[in-house]
Amino acid sequence: MGDAFIRHIELLGYEKRFFPSQHYVYMFLVKWNDLSEKLVYRRFTEIYEFHKALKEMFPIESGDINMENRIIPHLPAPKWFDGQRSTQSRQSTLAEYCYTLVNLPHKISRCLHVVNFFKVRPDDTNPITDSQIKKPEVFLLPKDAKKNSADITGPIVLQTYRAIADYEKSSRSEMALQAGDMVDVVEKSESGWWFCQLKNKRGWVPAAYLEPMDGPDESEEQEPNYAGEQYLVQKSYTAVEEDELTLKEGDTVEVIHKLLDGWWVIRKDETTGYYPSMYLQKAGEANTSVKSELRNRSAPPRRSTIRNAKSIHKQGRKQISQETYRRNSKKYLQSRRNMKEKFQNKANVIIEKNEREENKPKAQPAVPPRPSKDLILNRCTESTRRKIL
Repeated sequence: MGDAFIRHIELLGYEKRFFPSQHYVYMFLVKWNDLSEKLVYRRFTEIYEFHKALKEMFPIESGDINMENRIIPHLPAPKWFDGQRSTQSRQSTLAEYCYTLVNLPHKISRCLHVVNFFKVRPDDTNPITDSQIKKPEVFLLPKDAKKNSADITGPIVLQTYRAIADYEKSSRSEMALQAGDMVDVVEKSESGWWFCQLKNKRGWVPAAYLEPMDGPDESEEQEPNYAGEQYLVQKSYTAVEEDELTLKEGDTVEVIHKLLDGWWVIRKDETTGYYPSMYLQKAGEANTSVKSELRNRSAPPRRSTIRNAKSIHKQGRKQISQETYRRNSKKYLQSRRNMKEKFQNKANVIIEKNEREENKPKAQPAVPPRPSKDLILNRCTESTRRKIL
């Protein structure tokens, strides 16, 4: 899968610890590119030292040469004594710092300095404690505070993408593009519509019209999952291209590859094909007004349908053919059937064995030998002895 990188860092709150002396640590939920989520604990002094080293590594982006070029966020220095009040009040600043850090250009956000700092350490999984000392006190960040910290309210620098072709908007909420435009992506929706900004303009843009600057392939895309996830079709769609599927509302399908352009590869029985992700809902998941409103929009265009697309990359995007999807799906389905039959046969053997045991004639208990006259006279009661005399 390539080098590890961080997709998201969420500040959960902080802990007040009493060993080896009273101090405070912040709790972070770190989400990695392999979809794993790890909980790590860091003191603010550690975070500040990490921040200073990051600035030294990237003097231009930290504004040391020209302040106008600064994109690395600011972080206040720790106080001589960090008490609970300062630890608590610093949370919103720290949450915004982490959010901005992850969305910096890849050469910064995915550098070894950032990756190594947020990797799980032994004391994250087994913190040093003393049974004689008070247990740590946990202070979770309120849900409203988490929501506010993730809002785009300031000049947060996000990933920059390039438009590969002209795009004419079809609604007021969309944004028109010209080939070569450089846009900042504010939000990547799994529907395939991305919210972008270009100078003083903002609006929704089809992800298929955008390409990352550092390579033709989208590094955030997941690998296929041939086990599949169950989804329900919430809106019917009639296939336009040969590799798409036609489905009706209420159909059950298995999603085997989630692509960022909003066209997911799904499996219906043994057939695979593309389908708009915005018309699907995970089985068991509650419907929301946002999702219902989203389904009223049209599906985003696919890259294969874009005319006059001009990429800056010499090599094209790596694509998996539908034949490969079908072949691997059939292999998985067959292995699942074999496993099911194996378990069924094993269950049948157990049932037959139990039935044989039940039908087997049960052995009768042996009749004990009659005790001798001398044994009765020596061990039995007076009344029993009288009966044999």
